[in-house]
Amino acid sequence: MARRHQLGSMLGLGDQAAMRGIVANAQRANLRHSDRGTMLAWERFLAGEPSTSAPPALIDSWQRSLQSGVSPTAVSAPIAVHGDAVAALLWRHRDLLAAAERLFAVTADLFADSHSILLLTNQDGVILKAAGDLRTQAAGEKIHLTIGGDWGEGSAGTNGIGTALATREPTYIHASEHFCEGIKSWSCAAAPICEPGTGAVIGVLDISGPPTTYQINNLTLAVTAARQIEMVLAEQAAREHMRLLAFCLQRMSSSHATGMVAIDRSGRLVHTTGRVTLPVAIGERFPGMGETSAVEDWARHLPEGLNAEWFNPVVVDGITIGAMLVVPTRTRPVTARVAERNGEADPQRNCFAQIQGQSAAMLAAVNRGHQLASRRVPVLIEGETGVGKELFARAIHGEEGGAGPFVAYNCGAASKELIASELFGHVRGAFTGATNEGRAGRFELAHGGTLCLDEIGEMPLELQPVLLRVLEEGIIYRLGDTQPRRVDVRLLAMTNRNLRVEVESGRFRRDLYYRISVTRIRIPPLRERDIDIDLLVEHFNRKLALRHGVPERQLSAEILAVLRAYSWPGNVREMRNVIENMLLTSSEPAVSLDDLPAELLDEISTSGVLPSLRDEGASLEETERIAIARAVHNAHGNLAQAARALGVSRSTLYRKIELYRLEGIVKPAGRG
Repeated sequence: MARRHQLGSMLGLGDQAAMRGIVANAQRANLRHSDRGTMLAWERFLAGEPSTSAPPALIDSWQRSLQSGVSPTAVSAPIAVHGDAVAALLWRHRDLLAAAERLFAVTADLFADSHSILLLTNQDGVILKAAGDLRTQAAGEKIHLTIGGDWGEGSAGTNGIGTALATREPTYIHASEHFCEGIKSWSCAAAPICEPGTGAVIGVLDISGPPTTYQINNLTLAVTAARQIEMVLAEQAAREHMRLLAFCLQRMSSSHATGMVAIDRSGRLVHTTGRVTLPVAIGERFPGMGETSAVEDWARHLPEGLNAEWFNPVVVDGITIGAMLVVPTRTRPVTARVAERNGEADPQRNCFAQIQGQSAAMLAAVNRGHQLASRRVPVLIEGETGVGKELFARAIHGEEGGAGPFVAYNCGAASKELIASELFGHVRGAFTGATNEGRAGRFELAHGGTLCLDEIGEMPLELQPVLLRVLEEGIIYRLGDTQPRRVDVRLLAMTNRNLRVEVESGRFRRDLYYRISVTRIRIPPLRERDIDIDLLVEHFNRKLALRHGVPERQLSAEILAVLRAYSWPGNVREMRNVIENMLLTSSEPAVSLDDLPAELLDEISTSGVLPSLRDEGASLEETERIAIARAVHNAHGNLAQAARALGVSRSTLYRKIELYRLEGIVKPAGRG
């Protein structure tokens, strides 16, 4: 009991008067009938005889169970999701699970040896998470009171979870009150979890155990815990809404617009400005929009008066956090309208002019990209993580000019079932969690344009022949459908793996590799672009300072020498993060060594190519010496490769090595 009071105290949220009312109602309901009397009422109900010994609400639930075709002799709930589909289920409800994470961490201790378990379900009553007494969990697994079990009232009959969903009210179902005979040895208290803003039921928090664990305050705890989850969800939504609004307002301030509409990734209206007439109020969900449909699909469901050309998904740090509509003050050029229709929040960045770099390796990659942009053939873009592969993909697409939508998808993001659904779409009822209307996949959304598949090397082997067939035939079938749909899509595939090695090891199909690599571009890592480092540092210093509204930082020759000497394993993305951190964590005008990440300093201090960096500063000659030493070091002594990275001839590199007496770091075979 002490542990239960501790949990109740920690989660003491919500209106206390309402809580007392819930408890009082539950107490009265349990006083009106005994367990034996309930069993007799259940038997009479199944025999079609009238009974007054059970509460009317319970009789109503039994009636719904019978009408749904639930067998009263069932010994367990059905399993709705199993195998690889479980990962997709949990991914779809990741926000709800994240909101409940701390609560479940606490219950791991509080419910130990309590003979009770805590359960979290989605809006359909399918269990997402279970924790608590281990012996009770093991017993629950026998009746599928575990992840993937379907405890909706229409599947498992009267039970705490399903009946709470059916009535939208906190519910206590004790022992013989259950509809199914095999579940009457359990007692459960359940409370619905409502979505902040809309009030829609998105899940259930349930406490279950054998009838001996019956305590009326279990219902209080369930309600309180559900409110705790709702509060965390509200906080999560508020933080994301702030990010969404910051992006939208910045975009609006730089455009000619008379109004703006911001929609979060759950399809709820967050903010509106200007004279825009909408059918929903702040916090309400637009019809046809929600987490079960892709944000890119929402343009098809806009209410009357809103133009699909105004619609843009909002992507921040690679994550789609919602969408915005910018209502223009005047008609824009055709090229701008096409770009917005294709989902590009900033069409101007989709060109090679936005790619920073003057090194020989980078210029070669950009030149190759220019050559391939006008040829609608598959392109395999290879490069380490963080080198800017998607920037190249967008530039190749953008150089075509009005060439349809650009649709991206990460093949390493989920299970094979989810990937198949995302790529090819599905029809209604194709699988658990499928939308009622069905939905188009990324291939259909990219029709007439470009489909960019990131981490193509992560694609499951089972899906690779399906992808190959689509690329060969130009026809897709939505999951659960037999209707062919023709698509015209240019494929840009990206990978940080060596796919030739993956083919030889049997992890990637040879025929698919040849199909997607008709042409290839390798994006050089930053360590092969030494002369680009100063340019990129200046670029990020200026761009990020402007974005955050802070002054640019001053970088001395000493700091620049350190940045040139570092190997940048995270490439351009890592450099951007380092510069952003320097801008935001100090108000001093000049950057000091203490402002740099520890891992950066640790590497260069042990590399053997730097003099003491604590001296007054580094001369231009010393800076050049460091750059040459780093390039040779990264090229493992191969001077031809080092010269290409530095953008100089081999003869010039030889002279500089002799001038700075760096022969010691060149291997005997390094001159090749």
